[in-house]
This record gives sequence, C-alpha cells and structure tokens, in this order.
Amino acid sequence: MEEREAARAAYADEVGRYFEGMGLSPTAGRVVGWLLTAGADGASPGELASAVGAAKSSVSVALQKLELLGLVVRVRPQGTRRDRFAAGEDVFGGAFRAKMAELRRFEELAAHGLQLVGDDPVPRQRLERMRDLYAFMARRFPELLDEWEAIR
Repeated sequence: MEEREAARAAYADEVGRYFEGMGLSPTAGRVVGWLLTAGADGASPGELASAVGAAKSSVSVALQKLELLGLVVRVRPQGTRRDRFAAGEDVFGGAFRAKMAELRRFEELAAHGLQLVGDDPVPRQRLERMRDLYAFMARRFPELLDEWEAIR
C-alpha cells in the first residue's frame, strides 16, 4: 500500500507541475492530481493537505479556486457535517465548457488590436490570425464537446 501512495504522490506532483504551467498554484495542481486518483468519496481538506504536503490554508485557497474553475466538486456525505472534495465525473469537459467565454474574449481582444494597428501589415496579419483562430475554436469546441458526450 505504501508503494501505491508514493506513486499517487508522484502523480500529484506531475499534475501540479502541469497546472502550474497553466497559471494555477502548484498546490492546486497537486490537489487535482490527488483527487483524480481518489475514490468516489474524495478527500477532506485536511486529508488533502497531508497527502500533498501543503498547509491546510493553502489547500483551502486552492480548493476555492478549483471549485470556481469546475475542476473539483464539494460533496457532503449523508449524515456528516463536513465537506469533502472530489474530481467531478466529467471534470475536464465541464472545465472546457467554462472556458468558452475566454475564447470569445481573445477574439474580442484581437478585434480591438486590429482597430489600433490600422493597415500595418505585420501586426495586422498576426492579429487577424489570432482573431480567426479563436473564432474557429469558439465555434468548434462546443461541437466537439457535444460529439464527445454523444459517444461516451
């Protein structure tokens, strides 16, 4: 059993490094990694703090952020008074859907930049590509997620 827990901790560290590169704290990433490998009952904030080697306060802040992003869900087992946290059944599908607004925002930023650069060809081409890419992704991601849901 000790070997399994060590492997889970290593996995949580790996996920933590990945999410750190995406702008989350290492603690938040390690929490996601730990919960991805946890059972249906998830873990309490104290259990998570112990598992990922972080202060309870850091884990609490991370859980708030992760819950807002849709990466974790709060669960309260029947007959208990304490919350637990778990990775949702479709944690990444939900997170992708929540990010759709950001795709539109990048498209808007590119459009604003195009107004600023006028006819200057170099930045204009760069911003047009940015606008077109994010418009394409905003149009196609919902279709892809719907298709994924249909085949699951």
